[in-house]
Parts: sequence; C-alpha cells; structure tokens
Amino acid sequence: MEKVEKAPMFFSQRLLLAFMAFLGKVFIYATRVNLSVAVVCMVRDSVNNSTVSSNSSMFNSTPAPGSSSGCADASSSSKDSAYEHAEFDWDKTTTGELLAMYFYGYIFTQIPGGWLASRYGGKRVWGVCQAVCAVCTLLTPLCARTHVYLAYAVRFILGFGAGVTFPAVHALLGRWSPPLERSKMASFTFSGPLVGNVLTFSISGLLCAYGFDNGWGSIFYLAGIGNMLWVVAWFWLVADSPDQHPHISERERIYITTSIGKGVVKKVRRVPWLSMATSGPLWAVIISHMTNNYLNYTLITSLPTFMKESLDFDVKENGALSSLPYVCQFVGAIVVGQIADRIREKQLLSTKNVRKLFQAISLGGAGVCVAVVGQMGCEHRYGAVAMLCLCTILLSANRAGYLSNHLDLAPSYAGILYGITNTAATIPGMVAPIVTGALTPTGSADEWRTVFYVCAAIAIAGMVIFVLLADGELQTWAVPKDGDYVIKVDVNSLKDGTAEESAKSAPEPSNAAVENKTKL
Repeated sequence: MEKVEKAPMFFSQRLLLAFMAFLGKVFIYATRVNLSVAVVCMVRDSVNNSTVSSNSSMFNSTPAPGSSSGCADASSSSKDSAYEHAEFDWDKTTTGELLAMYFYGYIFTQIPGGWLASRYGGKRVWGVCQAVCAVCTLLTPLCARTHVYLAYAVRFILGFGAGVTFPAVHALLGRWSPPLERSKMASFTFSGPLVGNVLTFSISGLLCAYGFDNGWGSIFYLAGIGNMLWVVAWFWLVADSPDQHPHISERERIYITTSIGKGVVKKVRRVPWLSMATSGPLWAVIISHMTNNYLNYTLITSLPTFMKESLDFDVKENGALSSLPYVCQFVGAIVVGQIADRIREKQLLSTKNVRKLFQAISLGGAGVCVAVVGQMGCEHRYGAVAMLCLCTILLSANRAGYLSNHLDLAPSYAGILYGITNTAATIPGMVAPIVTGALTPTGSADEWRTVFYVCAAIAIAGMVIFVLLADGELQTWAVPKDGDYVIKVDVNSLKDGTAEESAKSAPEPSNAAVENKTKL
C-alpha cells in the first residue's frame, strides 16, 4: 500500500478542532468547579453552626479538635473579613448535596450524548448543550438567593447539559485524530479541564474578595458569559468531520481519512451493545475511569474546603493554592501525550503496554501521594500543597492511559464508549462530596486524613484492575459489519478532488491487522 504523506499539524484544521475542544473544556469546567470555591464565600462558617463551639473554629487562635496547634498565620478578624460576604447558613450536608447535584444531572446524558454525537455529529450536540450550561450558570446567583432547592435544580440542569461534552469530543476525535497523533490530541484536549480548574480556582478566590454582586455572584456571571462566547466561535469554526470542513486542505483530508482507515464512518446505525457489555478491556476502562474520578472529584469539589479547614489558608491564598496542583497537572498532561506517542511511534512498547504503564503511574502514584497528604497537618501545609501538586502531575498520566484507550478499542464508537464509561464514572461525583461531608463534620485534620486514605485505597484498586484487563488494540466487535455504514469515503476519489459517497460494506479485519497487534 502506498504510504500517505503526513500533513503538518501546525496551522491545520485538526489542531484548530483540538484547540476549540480544549477551550470548550476550559469553559465547561469553569461552570462545574466554580461552586467549589464560591461555596466557601457563600456559606457562613459551618463549624460555628454545628455542635462544635465557636471557640474551636479554625478562625480562632485555639485550634479545632484534631488539628495541630499554632497554625494560624493571621488574626481572627482578618480572616473573618475575607469571608464577610457569606449569605447562607447551609450545613455540611446541604453543601455536599449541592455540589453533588451537578453529577445527578450529568449521569443521564453520557450514553445518550455519545449516541447523539455519533449519529448526528458532535458539533451541534456539544454546542447546544454548552449554551444551556451558560444560561444555567448565569441563573445560579438568583436561584441560590431565592431558595436552595432552586439552586439544586439549576445545578442538576447544568450537569445534564454538560454530560454530552466528553462523549462528543471523543466522537469528534475518532473522526479527526490519526492513530499516531491520538495521544497528543487527546492529551491537549483533555488538558482543558485542568486549565479550567486553574483559572476558576485562582480567579474565583479574588472575585470572592473583590468581585461585584457581593463577590461570589461575579464568579457565575463571568463563567456564563465566557461559555456563551465560546459557543458562537464553536459553531463558526468547527466541522463534524474532515470531509465536511469547507476550509481543510486536500492533503490534510487525505492524510486523516487514510490514517484512520479506508472506510470512515460518518453515522453509526447499529451499536454492538452486547459485545461491549462483555468486553474485558472495556470494563478495565470503566473501572479505571470510576476510580480516577473518585479521587479527581474529591479534589475538585473539596480542595478549597480542605485548604480552609485543615490547612488554614485565607480566601485569597486558598484560591491561588487550590489552582496550583492543576497548573502542574496541565504541564504533565502535555508532556505525557508527547512521550506516549513517541514510545508508540518508535515501537518501544505496544499500545497495550503503553496504556497500562501510564495508567499505573497515574493511579498508583496519585494514590501514594494522597495517602501522604493525609499525614500532613497545617504545620506542614506548604508541603501538603507540594504533595498535592505531585499527585496531580502523576494523575495526568491518565491522558495516555484510559482516556486515550477508547480510541484504541473502537474509534468508530469512541463517543459511545466514553458515554458508557463516563456514566459509570459519574457515580463517584454523586458520592464523593457527600462522603467527604459526612467524614468531615468538624473539618478537623483527623477527619480529612480519613478522606485521603479512602481516596488512596480506591486509586490503588483501580490501578490493579486496569493492569490486569486492559488492551490497546482495535476490538473485533468494533469493526462495523455490513449495513453499519451510512457513508463510506472513497480515498482514491479524494485524491482526484471528487470525494464520492458510496454504500460499500465495511472491510473485514485483515490478517495483517491481527499479526500487527503487538506492534501497534
């Protein structure tokens, strides 16, 4: 077979797609995590409203039970003034439920989102749903001030709309990313949430103290406006596939379509649900995704509260230091994609072993780090922040682990696969904030230690299961059978500049593909 000339990535349409998806993740994560910081400014000190005496509040010079002495670095009055805009008397149970409500909506649109994106294209599905998220974010301050149940409702709808984003981007990457660029494109795209975390945590801390609408309200307004602007740019610049893009070069179009495969699925009619349900490698991804998310969602929803209660940082330090682990994770994610693709390109390891290696580094390393954080009180608070940074750097290795594995197993069904795994992986988001709230009624160091030990145990278990069950090759059930194609691109006609649509059947898996299984 004639080798297809590689099209440069810089200034390419596939890079533009990855960049727009990256920005979309930045903004959608701003709507997800802004409440984690805002709630610190919105809610009056919960310790003062609990059975614990106000004299044991972390803002008092006398440490709370279970915490270390002598950790306060500012007077009680100066720290109280940083949270003077608090309006609500919600207890730990209420705040935990409010943080979890996003995930109660999020879980419903994972599989439907993947199917819709595969059937109708990720561009429309993602764009419309992100517009819904923008509106919900803009309405959050009004709903919270009206009644907490309205705040529950708007967060539920926000999660419902945001649920399609990850399946949609997987569907798009399945059509746009050549095999040897998958780790790079996935790593870059999925570093968007990390940048979203960094910007949201750091800016929100300042907005709490200096923003308009009592400080915390401005957090939601700015996030909502940013999402609306992204939606406009998304519909203007992006196409569902290379063949539908009006400005892509013929060289890049041919390179993408031939690299992914001779037949490029435009729409999926039939989905091999039973084969998916009995696939060991897919279950490895599901379990790894769930265990990864338990740790990740615990940090996202509770890190600012941990910084406040256990490490005793004020609101401005809290926002900046809560964002620092995600700065480190962003850098790690970019480097990981480059290293993983280089290893595969030089055939130093098979795709399967690359995925296993990086996922073991991710969950195993992060699990050890959070266990160490659990041992560090506020007298070593900067060391705890450094260890959290190391934790997130190691966690970023999942970009070349399970997060890229959907594209290896079934590129034509990547959006649906991600919908399946992220549905299961949303359950930790529903559970983690509530479990954390239940384990930390007074916010003492001993209580937070238990939270991190639970995270460590779950992460290690996920690592072991992935190493045992994972694969890195195209699965036999992922090759579309006769009738599964709606449109098939004739690559030769693309070379002539006359892309023809045909109804030819999909190719059967070749012996060469099986023989090369350990080489890819």
